[in-house]
Formats: sequence, structure tokens, C-alpha cells
Amino acid sequence: ASCISLCAFLIISFFFLPPPQPAPKTTEIDVDGGIDQDIFDINGALGLDLFEGDIKLDRGLHIYFLSWMQDRNSIIGDNYRWPHVVPYVLEDSLEMNAKGLILKAFEQYRLKTCIDFKPWAGEKNFISVFKGSGCWSYVGNLQQGLQQLSIGENCDRIGTIEHEFLHALGFWHEQSRSDRDDYVSIIWDRIQTGKEHNFNKYDDITSDSLNVPYDYASVMHYSKTAFMNGTEPTIVTNIPDFMDVIGQRMDFSDYDLEKLNRLYNCTSSLSFMDTCSFELENICGMIQGSDDNSDWQRLSRVPAGPNADHTNMGQCEDSGYFMHFNTSAGAEGSTAILESRILYPKRGFQCLQFYFYNSGHESDRLYVGVREYTSAHPNGTLRIIEEIKGSPETYWQLHHVSLNVTSKFRVVFQGVRGNGLSNGGLSIDDINLSETQCPHHVWHIRNFTHLLNTSPAGEAGQIYSPPFYSSRGYAFQVGLYVNGTTGNPFNLAIYLHLISGANDDQLQWPCAWQQVTMILLDQHSDIRRRMSNQRSITTDPLKLSDSSSNYFWDRPDKVGSTASFPNGTIFKRGQGSGTSAFLTHQRLRSRNFIKEDGVYILLTMEDISHLQSTQPSVYPPIVNTSSPSTTTASPEVPISCADNPCENDGVCVIVNRSPVCRCPAGDDWWYMGTKCERKGTTQENTIIAVSSSIAVFVVMLIVTITTAVCLKKKLKQGKKNSESPKPGG
Repeated sequence: ASCISLCAFLIISFFFLPPPQPAPKTTEIDVDGGIDQDIFDINGALGLDLFEGDIKLDRGLHIYFLSWMQDRNSIIGDNYRWPHVVPYVLEDSLEMNAKGLILKAFEQYRLKTCIDFKPWAGEKNFISVFKGSGCWSYVGNLQQGLQQLSIGENCDRIGTIEHEFLHALGFWHEQSRSDRDDYVSIIWDRIQTGKEHNFNKYDDITSDSLNVPYDYASVMHYSKTAFMNGTEPTIVTNIPDFMDVIGQRMDFSDYDLEKLNRLYNCTSSLSFMDTCSFELENICGMIQGSDDNSDWQRLSRVPAGPNADHTNMGQCEDSGYFMHFNTSAGAEGSTAILESRILYPKRGFQCLQFYFYNSGHESDRLYVGVREYTSAHPNGTLRIIEEIKGSPETYWQLHHVSLNVTSKFRVVFQGVRGNGLSNGGLSIDDINLSETQCPHHVWHIRNFTHLLNTSPAGEAGQIYSPPFYSSRGYAFQVGLYVNGTTGNPFNLAIYLHLISGANDDQLQWPCAWQQVTMILLDQHSDIRRRMSNQRSITTDPLKLSDSSSNYFWDRPDKVGSTASFPNGTIFKRGQGSGTSAFLTHQRLRSRNFIKEDGVYILLTMEDISHLQSTQPSVYPPIVNTSSPSTTTASPEVPISCADNPCENDGVCVIVNRSPVCRCPAGDDWWYMGTKCERKGTTQENTIIAVSSSIAVFVVMLIVTITTAVCLKKKLKQGKKNSESPKPGG
């Protein structure tokens, strides 16, 4: 019996069990295939023929254009503007990463403009964001109820989302302006045949630039490679320095914001509160405290450091100031207090960001807090939130403090002299306050120019961040290729890795729906004018590794490879997910990413599992704004898809507000798959059935023969034993 069982096990194992998996090793996947695809590359690869590459035109376009052309004071007529609070729905068809990024894009609109977004609650017109084929939008508010905006596969980048929503808010592409030939040249013979119309320009009757100069840096500008038929650029900037500037998809430019704010008559942005670089003598309305015995001074340099302010880094004459508290004089415990003007919160949470320089003694302290004013305490109550201490350093350091204030308040910086010998003091510069969430972690990489000049492309030039923990307890790490991967050099490449941590036994595995955002900070002194570069990665618990049947985001102890920290501590590092096309070196040097020879990468890991279902199960009735007491029916949902993703003559229909392919079939053939991409036939099924039967027959034959051999062997052994003489016979 044991012989039969062993033989059967070996046969079944050989035919049916998967081969043993190799030992896991740290690998990385590119979420975009390592290609920096622009919107028009994505849509072109899908075969979409949209107006100017990503604009969906209304079926009543001629009426739309007529109304649009009658108003020369804005890009579109007043009737086609949205209210300052735009209703939206995030359809469940959207990828989870895209949902989280759309909400982050809304935060950028709130920070830099007066445009807000709110979940749809029955308003007549609203934007329905869904995962269609490609990235596209209509232009302006079409006043037709449900208005679609597509964030399809590979469109989940914040600059792309900002771009499409600017279309929805009423903006066309920058290079279609009437004055564009003064700034760029269109090389017509390099354009794909049939795509020439995408480079049409409008006269100054049709389109108004709102008296804002031509903007090479606009997030609405075509890239130099748009619709090219070869390898040569289709757009050449008349000023050569801007060739690698056009087509950026990092963030709004200054002129993008100026045009949007003019079109919608914005006088202030929603979540921005204050900024100060101390360039003006009034120090932004800040005041010296009355309950201290020393003062902060406005200086441009200190002998012991800093030698220059953080704003200009000493590059501009007669400018460049910061605030300094001298701890080289006075007694231990001497205090200097600097307070902001009174501020009025709206959201109940704030992030204070500033740069700090310590040239004093390690015993010196900087306390950051708020003075809150309530009816019970009209003179204000001081609440210290964070203490900053440490050894003196020879560079500016970035700090974030979460305030979470609900009543009117002042921000308070309190410097305290320690008991040690100091040659300098405490300095602060480039303060920004906004009603946004602070990043969870900061990775400061110093001597970055040296790394750029000396690091090879590939793994030898990769550096890793320190380990970080999310608020849920997951440990993670970021890997950065300073000079790119071997296959994609001259770019920054960035990847997220889960790593083994102290909380792994108490956590859910595989790691589910945690979105990590990695931001390379543009260190401009005003947070509203920053064009930082960011990518987000979301952990899908069902994602499998390419090289094995393991879950990609499973516990690092199970699927990771052995690694060690600089101090020799051994840990497990999971596979990486990110992009080798994070940022080109040209763009890296085009902004204030590198400052004082250092860069900052801001990191946040947050749970977005609540976004799995964002689509209303029952759509509320439309509120008739002209008569509050009446309602109208919900907008009619189209039964056919705006774009047909189905292959092989499949028909796309809307089921539960999501596109579904209905595949064609004949008497002895049919198409199957989510896009009707696979064909099946009766003949193929017959062959498969016959093959399966033969395979089963062969296996059973082998089992039968093996069983017979084993039984024969057993019978021979039994006969031999029976013929042997018994002891004592």
C-alpha cells in the first residue's frame, strides 16, 4: 500500500503540482512601463481621435461655439462657467490610485485658487469622473446635467488630472492662443498625417488670454513631441531654453493660476493662510512678544551661521533676510517670542512649514505653538505643540508642525537660550501656513550635486531612505536611482518598498489600499508657487508578483529579500513599485528642487480603503435651483459608452454606470474577455476536451501499470516467504 501511495503521489506531483518557486529577490516594477507618457501619447496609443488630443466635443458644438465667441472677456462665456463649488461624482470604475490622486488634485485647487469641489448632492450639473478609454474632458460647463471626465489607465498623475479639470473649468490648450507664433514654431511636416488640425490656433475674437503672457510652463501646453511622426519635435520654442520646459505635467504654473483666478474672479485661495520670507521690513505683520526678555532680529547673515537666507541663498544683492534669535548673549533661560498676525481658520486642521537653522548650542530650544482666542479666553491662551532641539548644523532644515486649530489664533515661535556656550543662535525663514495635511515623513538628501556627478546609472547608483512607519504601523522605504536605471538613464527613478517592521504580526496582509505619495519638493519660498513633482502608489491586496504566485504586497518576511541598514541591522525588503521616469535631469534643474545642495522628498502613507465605493447607490434627485421647493428627475444615464473599448466588433453598454462589453457570437464561435479580445470555437473546445481525456487516460494507465507492478512484486515476496522453512521445523 505504501508503494502504491508513493507512486501515485509522484505521478500527481509531476503532472499537477506547480514547480518549486525560486528564492525571492528584490525586484522593481514600473507602473508606467518606464515611459514618461504624456496625455496625447496615452490617447494616441488607444486610437482615440479627440479634438486637440484630449477634448471631447459636445454634440451641440456649433451652438456652444456661438455662445463662446460672443464673450471676449473670458475663455468661455459666463453660461459655461461652473459655480465656485463644483459638484462631482467619483465613479466606482476608477482605479483606487486615481481616486486618491483626484482628491489630492482638488486640494491643489483649494490651496492655489478659489475653486472648490464637493460630492454631488443633487445639483443640476455635475462632473462624473470615470475610468474611460484615455484621459479627456469636455471644455466648460455644458449645462447638460451629468458631464463626463475620463481618468483612464496611466492617467493617474496629478498634473494630468489638473490638466483635464482645467479643460472642464473652461480652458483650452496654451499653444492654441492667437499669439502663439510669436513664441513657438509649429513644424508641420513632422506632424502625423491627419493630426494637423490639433495645432490650429484661434484668433483673438474666439479666444481671450485674459491679458496674461504666453506661458511656456503651462500645464496646458503641448509637449515638444506631441503628434510627431518620427523623432523630431513638432513644436520648437523661439527661445531655445524653453524646449525642455513645454509640456510639463508637474503642477499649475504661475500663469495657469493667474488665468484661472481671473476667469473666476478669485481674490484669495481657499486653504492658503500665510507665507513669509521676511523680505519686507514689516516682517509680514508678525509681532515681538511682550512676555519675553529678548527679541528676534531681521538679518541677512550671522557670523556663526547662517551665511545667507534660505529664500535667495545669498544670490541677490540687498535682499535675503531671515529672523534670528541670538543665544550667544544673555542668561540661561532668556526667551524671545515672535507671533504671527491673527488668523482665522475654516477647516480645523493646518500645516505649518518653515526652515530652521541652529548655530547655537544643543541645549538651545525652539518651541512652536499657537495662541488661541476664545470667548472664555479673549486675551488668548498659549499652547505649545512642538519642541525642536538637537545639535547645531551648518544648513537649513525643513520642519512641519500640525496645528489643528478651530478658533482664531496666532502662530508662536518661542526661542529659549540653553545652558551651553553658543556662538550663534536660532534662525527661521520661509514660513508657510495652509489648511492642508502635513506630510508624514521627510527624507532630506544632502550633497545631491555630488551624487548626480558621481553616481552611475543602475543599481550601483541607487540610494535608500531611512525606514519609516505609517500611522497604521506599516514599515516602508523609498529607493531612488539618482542617475536613473540602466535602461532609462538621466532620469530620477523612484520606487516604494514595504519592509519588515516591528508591527508586522498585528497588521493585515497582504497590505490593502494604502496610498503612498512621494513628493520631490520644489523649495520655492511661497507654497502657492511651487511646482513639486510627485507620484503615488497604492497597494492592491490582490496584485500578484510577475515572477511568482505570491501576492506583491504580502508580508516582507514572506516575499521580500534580505537587506541591511547602514548600522548592520538585517531586515526584509519587499519588491518595489514606482517609475524609472520620475523626473528628467533637465526638469530637476529647472526649478528649486535642489537648494543648498540638498533635496527633500516628502512622504505620506494613508489608508484609502474608504474610497472603494464612492459612487452613489441611488442618485439623489436634481435640485431645481430656481425654485427650491421643486425637484426634477435624475439625469439620464447613457445606455451606450462615450468610447468603445471593445474589440472584434463588441458593443459597449453602461451597466451600473460602468462600461461593459457585449461580445459577438456565432453558431460555433464566440468572443470572450473583458474587451472581447479572445476567440473561442466549438472545434477548439473539442480539441481541448479530447486532449484532456487523453491526458486523464494516460495518467490512469500509468497508475494502473504501476499498481500492477507493485502488486506483482508484493505477491512474489509473499510466495517467497511462504516457501521458506519455518524455524524449528
